[in-house]
Amino acid sequence: MSATHPDDLAPEVRRVFVLVNNRRNDALDVAAKMCASLSGHGLVVRVLEEDAEALRMTAEDRCEVVPVGPEASADCELVVVLGGDGTILRAAELARESGTPLLGVNLGHVGFLAEAEPEDTEATINAIVDRAYTAEERTTLDVEVYEGGRLVCTSWALNEASVEKASRERMLEVVVEIDGRPLSRWGCDGVVCATPTGSTAYNFSAGGPIVWPAVEALLIVPISAHALFARPMVVAPTSRLAVEVIAGTNAAGVLWCDGRRTQSLPPGARIEVTRGHMPVYLARLHDRPFTDRLVAKFDLPVAGWRGAGDRRRKSRDAEDRGDA
Repeated sequence: MSATHPDDLAPEVRRVFVLVNNRRNDALDVAAKMCASLSGHGLVVRVLEEDAEALRMTAEDRCEVVPVGPEASADCELVVVLGGDGTILRAAELARESGTPLLGVNLGHVGFLAEAEPEDTEATINAIVDRAYTAEERTTLDVEVYEGGRLVCTSWALNEASVEKASRERMLEVVVEIDGRPLSRWGCDGVVCATPTGSTAYNFSAGGPIVWPAVEALLIVPISAHALFARPMVVAPTSRLAVEVIAGTNAAGVLWCDGRRTQSLPPGARIEVTRGHMPVYLARLHDRPFTDRLVAKFDLPVAGWRGAGDRRRKSRDAEDRGDA
């Protein structure tokens, strides 16, 4: 019989990283309540230095205070994000490398990436304590920027990588390439390369299609293109997308990744976009269809829908009466 090592008897230490939009008082109020409750259930709460100051937290609050960085969420089982989609995208920067799932509590407007609403705080806390959630893998983008054939920048995105004109006065001249073959030249305001997750973000505003998150695909959408062929496109997840700013023009561009990370694009610059080698995980509390999320977030009119079950029941009733 083997001896038990003392470390094997140590109680499990559970850590939850809480990230809050500390510029919003309502978010700070919800965060303070959540941190106190999670600590009361025996979980260690980890927060950023700037958030700890805004929340007025100390070591006595059973919390860990860490600086901003890719290791901020290491060893945490979950990142709870209190804010809008912008705060969730910020959290993705801190959680991608560790693979820690993000659980968003919507305190923004649409909050499409969020899973819970502030009025569900108590139920959300219970779900965290009971580990009553699942993690959903989301595709990301890897982005490379070249100038004169030389790699000058790499980045990534959860929602989209967009090439936009740097000057409001000048149209951007670009050539778009897919899988090593030129597709078309556009004079435009920009081009959006998006993931299915990002299909409800900038891609949606630019007139692109909504793509269910489980679909493996990449999207490319021109913005205000002056061209006969300038349609949104859905391509294979293995495709390599490229957008080249035409050399010899006076119009420069700018690359934005998730609206957070940026790089200037002089004439002649080229960006290449592929499926990201590292996904992001979103925590889900409810096993509800994506259709229901669309209806709820966009407040879509569905009055009059009776459902397949109701139709089958009415059909059976008609058969029983001999009407069929």
